[in-house]
Amino acid sequence: MANGNGKKSKKKIIIFSIIGVVLIGLAALVFLGSKRETIVTVQTEKTVKRNITQIVSATGKIQPETQVKINAEVSGEIINLPVQEGQTVQKGQLLVKIKPDAYKAQLEQSEASLKMSEAMLTKADADFKRVKGLFAKQLASDADMDAARAAQENAKASYDQAFSAVNQTRDTYAKTTIYSPMDGIVSQLISELAERVSGSTFTLGTQIMTIADLSKMEARVDVGENDIVMVGIGDTTRIQVDAFPNQTFVGTVSRIANTATTTGAGSQSEVTTFEVRVSILGADTIQFRPGMSMNADIETEMHTNVLAVPIQSVTVRMPKVEKKEEAPKEGEAQLSTGKSKIKEKEGDKLAEIVFVISEGKVKAVKVKRGISNDAYVEITEGIKEGDEVVSGPFKAINKDLEDGSLVKIDNKKTPATGTIAEKGS
Repeated sequence: MANGNGKKSKKKIIIFSIIGVVLIGLAALVFLGSKRETIVTVQTEKTVKRNITQIVSATGKIQPETQVKINAEVSGEIINLPVQEGQTVQKGQLLVKIKPDAYKAQLEQSEASLKMSEAMLTKADADFKRVKGLFAKQLASDADMDAARAAQENAKASYDQAFSAVNQTRDTYAKTTIYSPMDGIVSQLISELAERVSGSTFTLGTQIMTIADLSKMEARVDVGENDIVMVGIGDTTRIQVDAFPNQTFVGTVSRIANTATTTGAGSQSEVTTFEVRVSILGADTIQFRPGMSMNADIETEMHTNVLAVPIQSVTVRMPKVEKKEEAPKEGEAQLSTGKSKIKEKEGDKLAEIVFVISEGKVKAVKVKRGISNDAYVEITEGIKEGDEVVSGPFKAINKDLEDGSLVKIDNKKTPATGTIAEKGS
């Protein structure tokens, strides 16, 4: 029995010893694995010189360069509407006639008042001349002279008032008939025959129609306040109109608003924009219609033969510098840690960098950028032509890589798309 128990104890010791060795081996593997530096798979691209065109993109509507809204300036019923929407009209052509009966009566009444005032003024002038003659012969008193003069002045004032009233009522009567102020097309007809419209001299009346010159069209887009400073008069613009797919129209910036338009004021969705107008070249040969949706790419600046890298290659990092341990001043105790002091330099801001490949590692190089397009950004300082920079994947550039990181380059392209596969992202 004693021998059997001894064998069992010996067996247990062997088993526990094996388990202990395995655990120690696993711990060693974990420890050594944690000490091994991670290799990041990246894609790269050689730095070359390119032509970079800076673009500001915006959306908006197609509108005529010249259009006039026809509003009623008097109230009444439309009794004649001889035009239709889409009809071509000439300057001076009849567009609308509003029932004039009430205004004609007012004109006739004011004209009658004018005739009466004119007769009274004629009599007052004659009386004044008569009294003036008698006064010269000392047959009329000063009071008679003053009374005659006052009567003449009152009659003149009444005549002037009546004359102004006639002009005003004649102008109002004339506004019952509306003629086209320009050659163009009735692009919008809002009111109908027999409809009542309202209007006055001091308020904007009912809009009846819109006359537009569709031979000269423009794009009106809203540009954000951060981009508007880059846009200038004469900038070339590429325009895509939703109604004309696969076609690109060319225009030039003709007008830039000085005052901003704000939407959603006071809320988190507040947006400040400036209206930019772009004249479309050759618009007279295209069947553009007012209000068509469009996108515009405004070419604000172009740099030729400049050093450029993929736009995703530029990222930001907080720069770090190594500070050597300063020697103690005389009389001070020296405390040595045996290590250099590495800390973030106070006051430094985030720096724009690119990762340059060097001997299987990446080097973080601080750069200065110029203009950019949707794919490449101009680099004015920091790197030279022919440098191999990391171009992907996004996660590696913006998170994983640090100065000195080991990398594996994989620039294989996928057969389906022809683009570089982003392995390890």
